[in-house]
Amino acid sequence: MLRSFFLIVLFVLTLFTGVSLAWDYRIGCGDLLAVSVWAEPDLSVEAIVRPDGKITIPAAGDFVAVDKTPSQLSKDIQSALGKFVKRPVVTVAVTQITNNKTYISGGGVPSQVVNLPGQTGLFKLLCTLEGLENVNLRQSYLLREGEKILTDFHDLFINSDLSKDMVLQPEDIVFLPSNQMNRVYVLGSVREPKPIPYFEGMRVLDAIFAAGGLDEFATKSHIVLLRGEDEALKLRTKELLNGESAEQNIELLPGDYLYIKDSLF
Repeated sequence: MLRSFFLIVLFVLTLFTGVSLAWDYRIGCGDLLAVSVWAEPDLSVEAIVRPDGKITIPAAGDFVAVDKTPSQLSKDIQSALGKFVKRPVVTVAVTQITNNKTYISGGGVPSQVVNLPGQTGLFKLLCTLEGLENVNLRQSYLLREGEKILTDFHDLFINSDLSKDMVLQPEDIVFLPSNQMNRVYVLGSVREPKPIPYFEGMRVLDAIFAAGGLDEFATKSHIVLLRGEDEALKLRTKELLNGESAEQNIELLPGDYLYIKDSLF
């Protein structure tokens, strides 16, 4: 009766504290494990997973821990202890995680290694990073064991579409490329001349308004759109700003330059 009661309590506690049942966490080198053997305090230990991937249990010897879930490891230890202890009950809890590393690369943000404290989705990770305005989210991807398993983070991060979120695993690589080559440049007589991060469907007015709009010195005749080395288009300012001609508010491409001349020159 007492044993049955203990097993029920142990199961409930494991639901709240066991990493493995929550999301099948796999143990890694450097993780700190608490191995408890019911009614056998001499066999209960705390152990750090060694670089060889193993831990040592008194009387039972070495066990491979790396890449196993806590429940798998507890079954291995329980089976071995059956030679010495009658009906052993073993639990393994990960009390300190050092294996849950994700790698950030690509140049959009500084390259870094992020040690995640527990189960973390891609969206939560992106929210912790500074400088995402410099990232080309459309070209970003998640690499796992050499395979791209998720591409294009735009809807996930910009539109908070959590259906495209994914739980990160140890050793994942999050590639965040720079959007420096994915910008539109607004120059001349605007309030804030600057490069504007390009987005799909961006039009001339979108870029001008993102640069603060035309200043009081801007020419009233035309705006020049430079595209590549050979193409230059003149857009009529009045028709563009008044919405009189949709043809003037053309869709932009990455790398386009909008130049608004000063009416004084």
